[in-house]
Amino acid sequence: MNISTVKVGGVEFGGGALAFMAGPCVIESRDGCLAIAKSLLEISRRTGAQLVFKASFDKANRTSISSFRGPGLEKGIEILREVKETTGLPIVTDIHEPHQAAPAAKVADILQIPAFLCRQTDLLIAAGETGAAVNVKKAQFLAPEDMANVIAKIESTGNKRIILTERGSSFGYHNLVADMRSLPIMRDFGYPVVFDATHSVQRPGGDGTCTGGDGKFAPLLARAAVAAGCDGVFMETHPNPPEALSDKANAIPLSDIEALWRKLAAIHDIVER
Repeated sequence: MNISTVKVGGVEFGGGALAFMAGPCVIESRDGCLAIAKSLLEISRRTGAQLVFKASFDKANRTSISSFRGPGLEKGIEILREVKETTGLPIVTDIHEPHQAAPAAKVADILQIPAFLCRQTDLLIAAGETGAAVNVKKAQFLAPEDMANVIAKIESTGNKRIILTERGSSFGYHNLVADMRSLPIMRDFGYPVVFDATHSVQRPGGDGTCTGGDGKFAPLLARAAVAAGCDGVFMETHPNPPEALSDKANAIPLSDIEALWRKLAAIHDIVER
């Protein structure tokens, strides 16, 4: 079926070319965030990859009360503004509460709805009303066909700039499984579908006070998702994942990104042919 194209800056989701959302899980510092963004920009130039820079100003759903959450809305948005002005990259960032939608949309091209919150009506409507593109991660507890109701909530605002993201489904305790059937099922709604490679290999709460995971499998699942026909791949990356302040078990080393993007682009070209 025909897929609507969602355009953000010079990046298209659903336009026939593979797009990437990539960056650190959370803004750890201004300098660190800028450095990662500049590195990814250079990789995108060398590979020709379409890139939207991803970073969260707050991780409100961390496992432990003592976990690092980020700089917060006001400071985080200013850092993302500087990233955008410095690199020219489009920005995607999470929002967790309706009041965050409007200020975040002043900088972010895509407002991202975390999986745990994808049924929160007020949050979806607030995001839709900004006119920004809205990327909704399918909850671990939802079937892909259930996303029809999520879409309807955003469409009720008149906003049809919608992207859907698969990020794994609950598989017993402390484990997820990625069902590739979810990608074509959600794509049948007529909106572009992204695969979240790094969150799909999480082990939620698996390390007691933090989420664990099997980051080594993220590239493998990304390759499978591109072969299955997704429109984009979401991935978190860090210069030194073991030292990352959030989701360290799943982030892809920044040094591995270029080779991975080249492989994914090659697979996508085969699928398109």
